[in-house]
Amino acid sequence: MISSRRSPMGDFTHKMKATTEIPPARMFNAFVSEAEFIIPNFYVSKAILAIQNVELIEGDGGPGSIKKITFGEGSQVKYVKQKIEAIDGKSFSVNYSLIEGESLMSNLEKISYDIKFIAASDGGSIAT
Repeated sequence: MISSRRSPMGDFTHKMKATTEIPPARMFNAFVSEAEFIIPNFYVSKAILAIQNVELIEGDGGPGSIKKITFGEGSQVKYVKQKIEAIDGKSFSVNYSLIEGESLMSNLEKISYDIKFIAASDGGSIAT
C-alpha cells in the first residue's frame, strides 16, 4: 500500500506491502466493494469495536463516491471521509483520498491511498 500526503513541510510517501492467505477477489470485496457490511465487524479486542460504521454518503460506490467511516469508542479519531478517485474490480485496485476527519485534516492537506491486491503464489494476496 502506498500513502502519500502533502503537508506544509512538503510531500511524504510511505510504501507498504502486506500478505494474506485470502485471494485477491475476496480481499477487494471485503475492503472495497462490500466494506460497508464487512469492516464494522472488525474488533480491536473482544470489548472494543475498531470501526463502528462505514456509510456510503454520496454516489454509487464508484469514482467520485464518498464514504464516512466512524471509529469505535476510544479511538483518537472519531470519523474520516474518503473519496474514491478510481476503482477497478478487474485488477482489484482502488485509489481514494481522505478528505475530512477530526484532528487528522487540521495538519494535512490531503492523504491519498493506492491499493492493489495481486495474487500470491500460495493462492493468497499481496496488497501493494
